[in-house]
Amino acid sequence: MGWTPQPGMLGAAHKPGAMPLRPLGLGDIYDAAFRIIRFNPRATVGSAVLVTGAAMAIPIVVTAILTGLVDLSLDQSDGNVSTAETIGYIGAFGSLGLGTVLQSIGLLFVTGMVAHVTAAAAIGRRLSLGEAWAATRGSRWRLVGLSLLLALIGLGIVLLYAAAWVVVVLALPLVAIVLFGVVTVPAVLALLSWLWIRVFYLPVPALMVERTRVPGAIGRGWALTRRQFWRTFGIALLTALITQIAASLLAVPFSIGAQVIPLAFPDSRFTVLVFVVLQSLGTVVSSAFVAPFTAAVTSLQYLDQRMRKEAYDVELMAQAGITAR
Repeated sequence: MGWTPQPGMLGAAHKPGAMPLRPLGLGDIYDAAFRIIRFNPRATVGSAVLVTGAAMAIPIVVTAILTGLVDLSLDQSDGNVSTAETIGYIGAFGSLGLGTVLQSIGLLFVTGMVAHVTAAAAIGRRLSLGEAWAATRGSRWRLVGLSLLLALIGLGIVLLYAAAWVVVVLALPLVAIVLFGVVTVPAVLALLSWLWIRVFYLPVPALMVERTRVPGAIGRGWALTRRQFWRTFGIALLTALITQIAASLLAVPFSIGAQVIPLAFPDSRFTVLVFVVLQSLGTVVSSAFVAPFTAAVTSLQYLDQRMRKEAYDVELMAQAGITAR
């Protein structure tokens, strides 16, 4: 089903779909992100809810089974917790962690799907959930590999810095330790912020849309953010703040319930199950907004940089059937 342009949309602005085919301002990016979600709900919100719901169903099912087998009430007044109950607690809360990990993996694919949805929306096309998933064929394992590589890079930097702290604390006096912290903490934060934009931020949409390989995707992200750091960083940071605030607000009722119910009913064997259910529902609800919106904004910034640096708007107009004047 094609995108239905509004009256006058094909005029001088060349806007056949969610965004004008020209370099984008902040308002253009956010407006387009909401339009993409609104007109492609199944491929954006639907995909996020699907993968998050499937992942968070695991801790709910595991905890429900354990609740039927052992007493998982929080009020163990006699202080005697059996081995079975200990295993039950570990299984319930461990499965919640497992669900979170699986959710993160699933949202990687949602991000890849949204990149294709955004590219299609730019030229006036809607993608169904099935079409968006099919568009990722051939790039899924590369997306996983890219994500693992970037995660290892970030983890390596953090571990090296932690090792440096261990050496400093063991070898230097207190004054030198304080000076080391004052100098290096801001420097490391600045380095991580720089790497976030130059190395981590745009490779995913580049990998998906251009169907390049992992090194090529990182190189594309590096090239597209060259001399565009502060603008890209500002939009990315603002988006992260907005989505975190929105996610917190969406999850507030579930978080409050998850904290209050165990205090109100500590002797109920269903307390842990209710806690896990509420935490899982809060995760699903917040992810339904955060994941597609963040992915859409990132993909729009990718398209914006290509239009600014490579006249990609001309190619998009050709794909949309618009003759440039």
